[in-house]
Amino acid sequence: MNNDILFSQELINKAARIRLVALDMDGTLTDGSINISAEGELFKRFNAKDGLGITAARRHGLIISIITGRRGPIIQRRAEELGIGSDVMSGISNKRQAVLVLAEKYELPLESIAFMGDDLNDLPALLTAGLSAAPADAAGDVKQCVDYIAPHNGGQGAVRDLLELILKAGGIWQMVVEEYSEEGKEDVQ
Repeated sequence: MNNDILFSQELINKAARIRLVALDMDGTLTDGSINISAEGELFKRFNAKDGLGITAARRHGLIISIITGRRGPIIQRRAEELGIGSDVMSGISNKRQAVLVLAEKYELPLESIAFMGDDLNDLPALLTAGLSAAPADAAGDVKQCVDYIAPHNGGQGAVRDLLELILKAGGIWQMVVEEYSEEGKEDVQ
């Protein structure tokens, strides 16, 4: 991982084992704002860097999933855009159980699963996953128990930070950069 001296060898080793990344939605993939009108949720704001990171990671073999307590068409629409629509788990109150379901579905040990979340309801999943991560603006109690705190806030590139860490640890990131240097990819932002 070259100049990434700030990462401990233990974190790099954990990141290199990851094959599946599960993500909370509000506060992780978004800034946590919930915009509701009389007709229902109006919009969510997503970060293009997170989107490109997700599609590039998928192209290189990582499985990406969303585990969220909320329901709604916006979540599914964004997931479909990113090619992860089949692994959206919405309306989930027990995120730990959702991580266990993903482990069974993909026949992966928990050490091969990362989870990124930002608030107290994410703690069970964070404590179950092999690599736990949080955005920079996560709740203090969450930041105290995770392996990795991204330098960016939720909805502002935190997911991209985690995916870059994993891809660098696996020796894949430079290949991603070189591919983009040669020609554009059809990765969705």
